Parts: sequence; structure tokens; C-alpha cells
Amino acid sequence: MSKGLNKVILIGRLGQDPELKYTPDGTAFCKFSLATDIVYKDKDGNRVTQTEWHSIVAWRKLAEICHTYLKKGSLVYCEGRLRYNTYEKDKVKIKAAFINITDLSMLEPKKAELEVEQKIDSSDVESFEDIIPEEDDGKPPF
Repeated sequence: MSKGLNKVILIGRLGQDPELKYTPDGTAFCKFSLATDIVYKDKDGNRVTQTEWHSIVAWRKLAEICHTYLKKGSLVYCEGRLRYNTYEKDKVKIKAAFINITDLSMLEPKKAELEVEQKIDSSDVESFEDIIPEEDDGKPPF
């Protein structure tokens, strides 16, 4: 029994704000570019960063979520499959690859969470005992 597998997993940052559109029958789809980096040392020992750009497409509810919550620079985990689109431009046939995502996770805290974290500065607290309640019975608070 021979089976194939077409699965792509990427972690990267959005190159631009997601663009939400609708097909003629009203199905939502969202397109954006995703940058992934490979860091290595060249033969002289210099650190080199190589960036690859990927075209991403999300459909239906996932497309609406991407449009609502993501923006340029957002760090995300994307999972999906590799697809190809063939079209003609200036009488030349072009075959373009894109990732049709089926799963997405946002890897950065929400803006509100970041603001709370910024208010708690380590210079404001001399030790961890300063932020632990004095009366602790050792049981979880839930």
C-alpha cells in the first residue's frame, strides 16, 4: 500500500498585513507572505542569515481569524499542504507554489498581555519573596 504525504510546517513572521478577499460564491480567503530564517556560519566563521519567503493562503473561518488577529511582523506557526497555481503572464506560463494552511497558532502574547508584563519590571522587586503572598498553605489556588 503506497500513500503520499503533503505536509508543510513553518514558523515565521508575516511580511505584510493579511489580505482578506471573497470568492464569487462568498467563501472567505486570506493571503499573506511568511518569512522564515536559516542562520549558519560561512567558511570564514561569519554568521549568515538567509531568509525564505512563502506565500500563504487560509480559507473560510481560518481566513477571517488571520485577518482579524494577525498583522505584519506577527510570529506564527503554520501547518498545511503545498499547492501550485499555474497562470499566464505576458504570454509566459508561470507555476507558483503556495502553502494552503489548515492550522495556525499565534506564538506571541496578545498586546494586553505584553502591557501587563512591561508593568512588572525586575527593578521594582528586590526578590521573588516580595511578590509571593505571605500566607501560602502550599495548595494550588484553584
